Amino acid sequence: MTTNHLADSNPSPLKMFDYFSDHQHDVLSWLWYHTWLSTVPVVLGLLVSLPLGWLAHRHRWAYPPLITLTGLLYTIPSIALFVSMPSLIGTQILDPVNVAVALTVYTVALLVRVVADGLAAVPDDVAQAATAMGLTRRQRLLKVELPLAVPVIASGVRVAVVANVSLVAVAGTIGVPELGQLFTTGFQLSVDGPYYPPIALGIVLCVLLACALDLLVVLASRLSTPWRRAVKSA
Repeated sequence: MTTNHLADSNPSPLKMFDYFSDHQHDVLSWLWYHTWLSTVPVVLGLLVSLPLGWLAHRHRWAYPPLITLTGLLYTIPSIALFVSMPSLIGTQILDPVNVAVALTVYTVALLVRVVADGLAAVPDDVAQAATAMGLTRRQRLLKVELPLAVPVIASGVRVAVVANVSLVAVAGTIGVPELGQLFTTGFQLSVDGPYYPPIALGIVLCVLLACALDLLVVLASRLSTPWRRAVKSA
C-alpha cells in the first residue's frame, strides 16, 4: 500500500474510483475475504441453530433458557470476542478463523429464536394432517414443518447476513484482511482529517456486498418454497 496520496489532503470521496484503480488487487482480495467471513458463519450458525431452535420449539420448558442464553451471546462486544478467540480456540491473533468463529456465535444468537418461532408458526392442523398421513416425527419435521418455516427463517438469515457484513469490518481494526482495512487506511493516511477515498470505497463495497448477499438469501428462499409462487398465481 503506497502513501503517495498524503500530498493530497482530504481529497473528494469521489476519488475512490482512482483509489480502487491504484489498489485493485488489494481491494479485490479484501472483498473476497469479507464475503467469505460474512457468509460462512451464517451457514455454520444456521446448522447449529436448527437443532437448538427445534429443541426450543419441541420442549417448551427449553425455550426460555435457550433463547435467553443465546440472546446474551449477542451482547458480547465484537472487539472483545475477536481478541479473545485465539486463547479460546488456539489460533493466531490475525487468523481470519477467529472472526469466522466469533460471527458464528453471533449468528446462533440471532437464529435460534427465529428457527423456534418459525416452527411454531406452522399451523397445528397441517402438522396433524402430516401425522395422519403416516409421516414419522422426523419426516414431518423435514418434509412439512421446516419447509413451511423457511420464510420466517430466511428473514432471520437476511438480518444475520447484513449484520455480519457490518461486524466483519470491525475486524479490520485488529489487522484481519477484509474491507475494514480501507477504513483503517483512510485514517492512517489522514493529514488534516480522514483520507476519504478508501473510506468511501469501503462504505460503498460493504453496502453493495450486503445487498448482494441479501438478494441471494431472498432468491434461495423463493426457490425452496415453490408452492408460495403457485398460491400467488392461483
